Amino acid sequence: MNEQGSKKLQIATMEKLERFDTLRGKQVQPGEFWDLVVLTAVDDNQREAYELQISEKLERKEIPLGISYHVFSDPPGAKIGNGGATLYSLQRLEDIYGKALGGYRVLLIHAGGFSQRLPNASALGKIFTPIPLGDPLYQMLELKLAVFVDFPKHMKPGVLVTSADCIELYSIAEDENIRFDRSGFTALAHPSPISIGTTHGVFVLDQKEKSVLADMEYRTCLHFLHKPSVKKMHENGAVCKSQDSCMSLLSDAEFVYTDSTYYVDYNTAMSLLSLFREVGPLGCEIDAYGDFLQALGPQATVAYTNNTANVTKQESNLVEMRQKIFHCLKGTPLNLVALNHSKFYHIGTTTEYLFYLTEDPCLRGELGLYKVLGYSQNFSFKVCCAMLSDVKPGCSLTPGSVVEYCRLEAGAHVGGRTILSGCWVGAGLKVPDGTFMHSLCVNREGQTGFVTVTFGIEDDLKKSVGAPANMEGLNLFGASLVECLAKWGLSPESLRFSGDTSSCSLWNACLFPVCPDMRDSFSLTLEMLQPGGSTVTLPPGTKLMSLQEALQCKNLEEMLKYRKKLMEDVKMKKWS
Repeated sequence: MNEQGSKKLQIATMEKLERFDTLRGKQVQPGEFWDLVVLTAVDDNQREAYELQISEKLERKEIPLGISYHVFSDPPGAKIGNGGATLYSLQRLEDIYGKALGGYRVLLIHAGGFSQRLPNASALGKIFTPIPLGDPLYQMLELKLAVFVDFPKHMKPGVLVTSADCIELYSIAEDENIRFDRSGFTALAHPSPISIGTTHGVFVLDQKEKSVLADMEYRTCLHFLHKPSVKKMHENGAVCKSQDSCMSLLSDAEFVYTDSTYYVDYNTAMSLLSLFREVGPLGCEIDAYGDFLQALGPQATVAYTNNTANVTKQESNLVEMRQKIFHCLKGTPLNLVALNHSKFYHIGTTTEYLFYLTEDPCLRGELGLYKVLGYSQNFSFKVCCAMLSDVKPGCSLTPGSVVEYCRLEAGAHVGGRTILSGCWVGAGLKVPDGTFMHSLCVNREGQTGFVTVTFGIEDDLKKSVGAPANMEGLNLFGASLVECLAKWGLSPESLRFSGDTSSCSLWNACLFPVCPDMRDSFSLTLEMLQPGGSTVTLPPGTKLMSLQEALQCKNLEEMLKYRKKLMEDVKMKKWS
C-alpha cells in the first residue's frame, strides 16, 4: 500500500471512531443508530456470558444506550451453522416484534462458536476480545459498531449480516455514503489478491458495466463463487485488472472482489424466514455466505448444492436443504458495493492476533493503535501489547507478545510470540517464547477452583484422532503428546479425554490441574513447560481438566468480577 492510500484510510477510519465515541454511553435518537443489535451464540451457556457482558457494558456506558441488544443461542440439537443462526435469529426477532420488525434496521453479528483457533476468546467470546483502542478500551463489539457507524442512516429496514472476528476498513468520497436501499442482497466487495480469493467468497461482476474508477461504485454481481480455485476464478470471469490509482491499496496487476458483510432487505429476509418455518428443525449446518450468496444473481445455478468439498461434517439432508434455499432465493438480485479503497482483516487465530496487535504497521496506523500503546506517532517496529493489565516494576515483556487482563508481579518475564490472558503471574516467573496461557475460574464438585491451560502458539487444537490409543498423532509444543505425558509423570492410559472420545484432540485432553488459587494455578501449569528432564509432581488428589471441560463449568461471574477489579486497579494506577 502506498503512503497516500494508507493515510486516506487512516483519516476515514479516525472520523468513524470519533463519531462512534460521541454515541458511547449516550441515549441515541431514532434513526441515529441501529434499532436492534443481535449477537448469535452457540448455546445457552455462551448466551448467558454474552448477555452478562453486554449488561456490564451498558452499566459502564461503553456502548450506545436506548436501543435493544439481543443474544440468541442456537436451538438444542444438531449444529445449524451461521446460516441456520441467521434464520433462527430472524424467527426470534419476528416472534418478539411482529410486524414492527418491518420498520427496523438490524445489525446481526455472528459470534457463536468455541474459538478453538483463538482460545483466549473461548470463555467470553471473540466479540468481546480486547483491542488496544479507545478509552474505555474497545473490544471487538465496539470496533464493529464504530466501523459501521454510518450505515444505519442510509439503510432501509432489513438486516446487515457480519462476523465477529473481521475488521472492514474503507474510505469513500466525502460527498458519498454507502446506501443499503435496494431489494434483495447488497454485499460489500473488497479488491483482494487472487490468492485470498481461494479462501473467501468471490464475486463475478458484470464486465459489460463500465467501471467508473472511483473509491466506491455500485456494481451488479452475476454470481458468487465460494472458496474457488484460481482456475475457476479465471474461467468464470471473476478476475479483474488494475487500471487506475483508485486501486492504490493493491499492487497486484490482477485481483478479485471478495466478500465480508452483506445486507438483506426486509422482504427478502421474510422469504427466508417463511422457508425456515416451513422446513422446521434444520438438522444440518447452513453457511450464511456459501449457501445464501451462491443462490443469487442471474447466472446462479443449482449445481453448487451438491458440492460438499468445504463441509466438515455432511448431514444427509444438507443437499436437499441447499436446494430449497436456492429455489427460495432464485432470481433475487445480488447488488455489490465495490469498495475500491478498502482493507479486510481477519483476527480469528492466535498467529493473526499476535501479528496484527504487535507487528503489522498497516492496521496499527489505520486504527491509530499506537496511541493506546503509548507512542506519540506510528511506528514500524514490533512491540508488546499489554491491555488492561497490572504490570509491576521490574517485569520484562518481550516485543511480539500480547498480555490481556493479567496481573504480573515484580520481575516476571514474558517471552516473545506469547499470549497471556486472564493470568496472575507470580514474582520472578518466566514464560517461554511461543506460549499461550489462559486462566479460567471453574466450579468443580461444589467448589470454586482455577485452571490455567497452555498450548504452543502454533498448536492445532482442532486436529483430532479417532481414539485415545492414537494420541501419538497429537502434538503439543512441537512434541508428541505421549512424550509430554512421560515428562509429567503420566501414562498414556491415565489420560482422560472429555466429551466424545471418538474425537480426541488437545481441545478435550484433560491435561491441566485444578487449583484452589489463581496464582498457584498459573505457577503449576507453568512448571509443565520448563525445559529439561525433571518430572512435574502434582499435589496428591489433583484433578485434571481439558479446556473443553473448563468452559462447560466456568464460573462466569467470578471471571468478570476479577476483570472488573483489575480494571479499577489499572485506572487507579493510571491516575495516581
